[in-house]
Amino acid sequence: MNKINGYTEEEATGLIEYIYTGKNAGKTLSYLFETYGLEHNRAKGSVRNYYYSFLKKQDDSRVKRILEGKNLSAGCIRPFTEEETDEMLEKILAERKKGYSVRRSIMNVCGGDERLMLRMQNKYRNLLKKQPERIQSAAKAAGIEEDFLRRKLEKEIDALYSRLALELRSENARLKSELEKLRKEGGE
Repeated sequence: MNKINGYTEEEATGLIEYIYTGKNAGKTLSYLFETYGLEHNRAKGSVRNYYYSFLKKQDDSRVKRILEGKNLSAGCIRPFTEEETDEMLEKILAERKKGYSVRRSIMNVCGGDERLMLRMQNKYRNLLKKQPERIQSAAKAAGIEEDFLRRKLEKEIDALYSRLALELRSENARLKSELEKLRKEGGE
């Protein structure tokens, strides 16, 4: 069995046909990756990664043949420069300082540009995971105390506990009332 990046040639052809047909029907790549994955018992991310790595194998004659006439392409990944990263953090943290969530802050910074928003969100998550000290340093430079973020989280947790306690008290009162009603019915 001759494989191309882990898929058989038949599987690769099937995926490319599926994507080509779906795109021509106006479906998004994200939707197509997800539905293909569900239909073929593969993770959406795995399908996406395979698709993009497949498109990069243009030097393989089998890949050229499968892609022939399909006009499918992958845009170049443009990484953030160090300056862009610093500027992005500065803007996001300025919004965070106003009390917005990270997601809302990014939305505000991007002004409705969904591609840029997704790009910044991914970059921020990556920094949070791999370089948390960089975010902490930028937060400190922006005048946001690390304490600020901790306090905000504590407030959200307190509010959650308050809501839960209120709901539990209400449920407890309802159950007591039901129990009293059952006791009266059983005693009569």
